Amino acid sequence: MIPADLADRLCAVGGVVAVALGGSRARGEHRPDSDWDLGLYYRGELDVPGLRAVAAAVADGEVELTPPGGWGPWVDGGGWLRVGGAAVDWIYRDLDRVHRIWADCRAGRYEVGVQAGHPLGFYSSAYVGEVALCRVLGDPSGELTALREETRAYPPALAEALTAGGWEARFLLDGAAKAVVAGDSGYVAGCLFRVVGVLAQVLHARAGRWLVNEKGMIASAGRLPGAPPDFARRAQALLGAVGNTPEELADTLTAARRLVADVPG
Repeated sequence: MIPADLADRLCAVGGVVAVALGGSRARGEHRPDSDWDLGLYYRGELDVPGLRAVAAAVADGEVELTPPGGWGPWVDGGGWLRVGGAAVDWIYRDLDRVHRIWADCRAGRYEVGVQAGHPLGFYSSAYVGEVALCRVLGDPSGELTALREETRAYPPALAEALTAGGWEARFLLDGAAKAVVAGDSGYVAGCLFRVVGVLAQVLHARAGRWLVNEKGMIASAGRLPGAPPDFARRAQALLGAVGNTPEELADTLTAARRLVADVPG
């Protein structure tokens, strides 16, 4: 359990505008051992030494916090803490950038960036989904709370754009087919993972549901209205037994094509 006053202490640090609980705990889908993911929404220059002082006061041991950008272009930075024996992750989010991405989403624009820890690539719309699904813990100005209310409604233009992006799944399967004769399981497996990820994005978009990362995306997609029968089981089967021989790989791609054909897009 995180300290009750932690959000207030973080909001008092220079640059921090609001603090939110994200991830599975915000959605009520957590396990007892799940991390506590805290989004630190900031504007302008972030007082990292001030954050380190708060971390030193609450963490079980030494903590290394990055400056903004320390973890890559999309997962902006932060730190991994142990607080009272629990894993508590601090993750920075530039609030002005989140507002810009929200405007993009409403206009039907998104991008996919390379980001460590995101094998599918980081979909920019995840920034908005994080806000829509979060639980606001500290928000002195009320800005994040207001944005959260705005983002509850999934933008039709974004749904259309992500659904249109489903063409990539078929393209990937055509590319994977060229590797079958060589028995290139690694390339086929990589293509199949992205195929399944693209389908998950399409299904979430058509249902008007935010998808914020790859973890749990297959199970989540399988529960959505409009998902093909047994989507989750079929997708997991593709990734769990890609095959080694050309014959096995060809059979897997045949099953993958059936799954793609069953996803409306």
